[in-house]
Amino acid sequence: MALFSSFGQTFFIALSTGPIRESYNLTSGEYGSLYMIATLASAMMLPFVGRLVDRFSIAVVAAGTIILLAAACGLLAIAQSIPLLLFALFALRLFGQGMMSHISLTAMGKWFFATRGKAVSIASLGFTVGQALMPMLFIVLLGYVTWRQGWLIAAAVLILVALPAIVLLVKTERNPQSFGDHAPETSTMRQWTRRDILRDPYFWLTCTGIMAPPFIGTAIFFHQDFILAERGWSYDTFAIGFLVLTVMGVISGLISGALIDRKSATALLPTSLIPLGLGCIVLGVGHAEMTLLVYMALIGISFGISGSVMGAIWPEIYGTENLGSIRSTVMSLMVLFSALGPGVIGWAIDFGVPLQTQLVGLGIYCLLAVLALVVSARKFMQRHIASQI
Repeated sequence: MALFSSFGQTFFIALSTGPIRESYNLTSGEYGSLYMIATLASAMMLPFVGRLVDRFSIAVVAAGTIILLAAACGLLAIAQSIPLLLFALFALRLFGQGMMSHISLTAMGKWFFATRGKAVSIASLGFTVGQALMPMLFIVLLGYVTWRQGWLIAAAVLILVALPAIVLLVKTERNPQSFGDHAPETSTMRQWTRRDILRDPYFWLTCTGIMAPPFIGTAIFFHQDFILAERGWSYDTFAIGFLVLTVMGVISGLISGALIDRKSATALLPTSLIPLGLGCIVLGVGHAEMTLLVYMALIGISFGISGSVMGAIWPEIYGTENLGSIRSTVMSLMVLFSALGPGVIGWAIDFGVPLQTQLVGLGIYCLLAVLALVVSARKFMQRHIASQI
């Protein structure tokens, strides 16, 4: 599920930006606005669609999501009008980036307890591998077919490969049966609802930090052309940077997953933003081309940690009974900030704010947000201790 969420992620859809703009005679601003509208609409729908995993079998919801994502890929391939283009982008974002990612991590949170950190980190490898592998395969494919045919092939891959694999792998529902030395969390801890977390000030304090990776990551990738042109760097270096990001993301994700099982996701929460903050500052002040590789390595570490932490922390602090509803709310916020990132940074560029100022500012924000995550982590730990008394 994590791997095939790539078809709805910005880094994959962006590969067709040029041909789509040419096909519909859209300017960069017009297409960017359509993409932002589609993403914001998907963020608004996700809390309602995402709670289905609390009401139905994950296997059924997963299979349905794959079919709908395949339909979205097919619609993008055959659409001939702007309204259909907008709807196709909306469906790609909702069922690709939104639901495929949501189901993957929600399943790990529901099905695993003592080894939840490892389970989440392994599942999250799908995001990292997809980011490294899918764009390269699609670019090679476009050497032989048109962009519309490429999206039809993507739809076929979902139906012929992803759907049978998911049906086979999750046809039997999993539930934790043995907790080893751990006591079942549901026996002592409060099972929060979505309404409860929306009233929890520490949830919103946590959001001030955890929304930084989707905001910054999407913005930087979306505006890569401007950054490379402004610094005089080559696309080859950026491509190598993706490889560096993938390797560091895999390593940090697996290590952080093991640490979560030994300690807790709450304990690791504040560390996820430190590499990202340092990376933004490095990219802001550095002008040597090697700076880009250092930045990609640091955000790879940050993405690896945050991927593991974000998959494990919600069941850890809010319980598993309403996990689908809670995670879909968080995911909708992440989709929202991934939509705002390119727009905000793009507007700042249009208004003449120097790139260095923007990047250093984002880096400082991340480091300050670490303090907010420290406060939240302490409160969550206090609640956990109180629930055991």
